[in-house]
Amino acid sequence: MQAVNYSKLRNDLKKYCDSATNDFETIIVTRKSGGNVVLLSEAEYNNLMENLYIRSNPEYYKKLIKSIDELKSGKLIKTELIDE
Repeated sequence: MQAVNYSKLRNDLKKYCDSATNDFETIIVTRKSGGNVVLLSEAEYNNLMENLYIRSNPEYYKKLIKSIDELKSGKLIKTELIDE
């Protein structure tokens, strides 16, 4: 995570955008008047939104965790898909 003031961000916007997208770096943009903002890559933002959605449904989240545990313990069945 990097913190940068607004003026520095404005002067080096491409550098910070590249850092956010290529290195998945979170950039905190500080402002004198307060109200800081965060610069994230679109992929990182989408990941956060997906996680929030999944965790907002406790039943679905429990099923997901159970499925992951079954996969890790080898309790899975491999089948072929049927072409129609």
